[in-house]
Amino acid sequence: MISYSDLALMLPFTFMLYLTSQNHLIKLEQLLKEFQLWSDILPPVSAMTSTAPFCCDVMAFEQWLQFIFIPKMTELVVQRHPLPSNMALAPMAEHVWQSKPHGEVMIAQLRQFDILLSQR
Repeated sequence: MISYSDLALMLPFTFMLYLTSQNHLIKLEQLLKEFQLWSDILPPVSAMTSTAPFCCDVMAFEQWLQFIFIPKMTELVVQRHPLPSNMALAPMAEHVWQSKPHGEVMIAQLRQFDILLSQR
């Protein structure tokens, strides 16, 4: 059973985790837009139901971030639902963007987010 003192210590950490996660999502969206990776065109509904990792069979990684990852994570943050504790987006970003001009910045942003959620 969790004591009141343990709970008092956990609440600020949990709040900061949600706040920092929201900041990472905002920064990720800003970077996608800055590097012109943000799309105004929604993928087909069939693409949104892909079961392949990162929907890699039907959309680009940046589309998956925009249309699947950011909305889902934003919903988890807003609703204060449990966040993933073992996320690994940076390896996929390295695979996709390692030789692109924007790659280093995007990979670093995703690596920081991976680390944040894995530190719990």
